[in-house]
Amino acid sequence: MSECFICNKHAGKIATAGVIIYEDEYIYVGHIDRNGKPNYLGHIMIDLKRHVPTLAEMTGEEARAFGVIMARVSKALKYSESAEHIYSLVSGNFVPHLHMHLIARYPNTPEEYWGPLEVYNWDEAPMGENKEVVELCNRLKTYLENNPHE
Repeated sequence: MSECFICNKHAGKIATAGVIIYEDEYIYVGHIDRNGKPNYLGHIMIDLKRHVPTLAEMTGEEARAFGVIMARVSKALKYSESAEHIYSLVSGNFVPHLHMHLIARYPNTPEEYWGPLEVYNWDEAPMGENKEVVELCNRLKTYLENNPHE
């Protein structure tokens, strides 16, 4: 799909922040990229490699892989990054290629900033440039490699 942002990302036609956290035949996991703006550290994207618009079009194998990596990356955010809560959402409103957002909420985040997008509005939210995103991605990747059965 030549017009699909996610397909182009997987084909290496678009550079994004960070490094690959995890990849297999079904799934690609990386950090969100905000086109040069500072990134909220711990906003992870899980993409289905095959171009389908919603959860409903996944095969059983894809669904198993998607669910397992969602749980594993959530644990990695919790234990590697000390997140106290992980938000997850799929909207599909603007990019018709299945991807899930996992967004960490960290301790001491004021309650008025609880929510997957509200965390961005907190003045003290952990934001970082690509260097910090790469470091976070590498910590998550190491956690996943060291805990393959979690």
